[in-house]
Amino acid sequence: MAIDAREQLAKDLLGCAYDALNPVQRSVIDLISTEAPTDLHASLKHDDRRPSERLADRVAAVGGSWAFIIGFGVALVGWMAWNVVTRGFGLAFDPYPFIFLNLMLSTLAAIQAPIIMMSQNRAAQRDRKAAEHDYIVNLRAELEIMHLHDKVDAMRHREMLGIIKRQNESLRILRGQGAGGK
Repeated sequence: MAIDAREQLAKDLLGCAYDALNPVQRSVIDLISTEAPTDLHASLKHDDRRPSERLADRVAAVGGSWAFIIGFGVALVGWMAWNVVTRGFGLAFDPYPFIFLNLMLSTLAAIQAPIIMMSQNRAAQRDRKAAEHDYIVNLRAELEIMHLHDKVDAMRHREMLGIIKRQNESLRILRGQGAGGK
């Protein structure tokens, strides 16, 4: 479609010049004018994450699951039980107050927290891109509906003009018959 058609669409649907629109609005007007389907953002179509980001997402998925919490709880109870029960036999490797266990838990928390935050940041980026895509789809749908309303109004206007013309023609015929019948 020519530039003047995009300009006309922008004026009809948004009430301003095409050049005055922001990039998202321009892309929607372009999509409407070319009648192209709204496409997903490239990063939403495929997984373009680096291996480290995929690992962070997997660690966050495992670390935030009930299976991890239950398994980790069982491991902690097992660790403490082993060290309490085997203390008298000289097999306890971390006797009460479990200082090595505290060190391990602190290290795990120090490593796991930033990894989970990295994964959450990535999820927030994906959510922002998905929200932008949703905004474009919604804006386009709204503009398409407005465009359809304009078309229906134009059709209704033409239909009403046709009805008025037929009524006027009928009145003219009836007047002609009435004047000839006197």
